[in-house]
Amino acid sequence: MILKNFIVFEGIDGAGTSTQIKKICEKNPQKFFQTAEPTSLETGKFLRKMLGGEFSVDEKTNSFLFAADRAEHLYGKNGIIEQINNGKTVISDRYLFSSLAYQSISCGEELPKLLNSTFPLPEILFFFEIDPEISLKRVDSRNEKKEIYEKIETQKKIALEYEKIISEYENNTSCTMKIIRIDATKSIEEISETISKIILQ
Repeated sequence: MILKNFIVFEGIDGAGTSTQIKKICEKNPQKFFQTAEPTSLETGKFLRKMLGGEFSVDEKTNSFLFAADRAEHLYGKNGIIEQINNGKTVISDRYLFSSLAYQSISCGEELPKLLNSTFPLPEILFFFEIDPEISLKRVDSRNEKKEIYEKIETQKKIALEYEKIISEYENNTSCTMKIIRIDATKSIEEISETISKIILQ
């Protein structure tokens, strides 16, 4: 199922998705609703503490937690579907594709695919492509505490998973989700212009 007026930005850590979502939403704040996963809900706050290394859980538990946060993100009060029903175009920084990429490297593909199989797909998916070496330099430049996945070997594995996942959707002739690959090494303005031409047309 495709969820109309729902757009997702995906990529490894430091790919620049957050910057571009902020730029596009600033161009028409009345039209767009900006959101992200993990969410700012209690479920998401719990996940962000885990990502920050405050505590750890089993990787399978991790997959269930992300799926629960996503379900509330979609169906809960002020969630994605409610915002769309109120006339907004929702743009999310990460969605189920992150779970398929990140969780698959630690607990295999089967569980993340199962847990995310009933969620609707976005109308448009922007996939930011970048070498993990470059993206992690960006992360380092933030001078913030790194999250548990922000290690070069981990990001290389995640990048490979992303490529596999995105290619599967691209090659699925029954999938009507529009996939746009973005060269994330281009300048912020170049990328913003490319995205604006598609979203604001």
